[in-house]
Amino acid sequence: MAINIVKSLSDCAEITENRLEKIFSDNTGNDMTLCEAMKYSVLSGGKRIRAFLVLSFAKMFGGSIEAALPFACAVEMIHASSLIHDDLPCMDDSDMRRGVPSCHKKFGEAMALLAGDALMLYAFSVCASNSGVSDRSVRLATDALSRLSSHMGMCGGQAIDLKASCESYEELKLLYSLKTSDLIEASCLLGYYAACDEPKQSVLDDIHTYAECVGLAFQIHDDILDVTGDASVLGKPTGADLKNDKKTVFAYKSLKEAEALETELTVSAVNAISDYADSDGPCQLAVWLLTRKK
Repeated sequence: MAINIVKSLSDCAEITENRLEKIFSDNTGNDMTLCEAMKYSVLSGGKRIRAFLVLSFAKMFGGSIEAALPFACAVEMIHASSLIHDDLPCMDDSDMRRGVPSCHKKFGEAMALLAGDALMLYAFSVCASNSGVSDRSVRLATDALSRLSSHMGMCGGQAIDLKASCESYEELKLLYSLKTSDLIEASCLLGYYAACDEPKQSVLDDIHTYAECVGLAFQIHDDILDVTGDASVLGKPTGADLKNDKKTVFAYKSLKEAEALETELTVSAVNAISDYADSDGPCQLAVWLLTRKK
């Protein structure tokens, strides 16, 4: 059955943000400025794609939203922490994020650094404290989230990105896979683990293929938007990659080739999971991401 992906994303964002609000209202910490900086970043909007994937993959395998929601919040906290650090002057040096000042522009660089660190660390507490799933599911989820966001995944990708030294499209693919696909894979896995604590290798393989292809298509589309997009719609300056002398898909592909490649990757992502029941949400998300303007 076809779903309204825009409405589904909006509904998921509302559910996730309500739970994030509760998480931060229940745990204010010892420094209010630090807590404010954390909340400012994790509750500053966004499409909540990763939370949507957590909840959708839980549904695909018979899990409940309530059981998956702590995992969804944990992933969004990791993602928010990475954006705080991305925007710092020592990284991508961006003053705007989602149409508002970046965390370091509002709270200062030192507080932003701490807010990113605190969000990432607190995410694992939220993940590990999920009482709606089995202890084995918690262990599987915590392992996947830590591994795929660490030096073996997202952070490793950021390290490669800083060097701006990709000498081939294959090297760029590795960068994009680590930087973006891995946290998408963590989101899908956490949804699966919220529903199942005895995972099947065939399912894990299909999840990997879906996430790998969606992440690569997402990054290629970001490259396209950085060249062709509207800064007022994006909520951040365009041309940042050129300004920072970063290699993008356009070092190896023309615009036409890049658009064809993201379409091919999207088809592969959909084919990887379309035979599963209730896979409409993730499948339609992959297709919808090709049309996004920000």
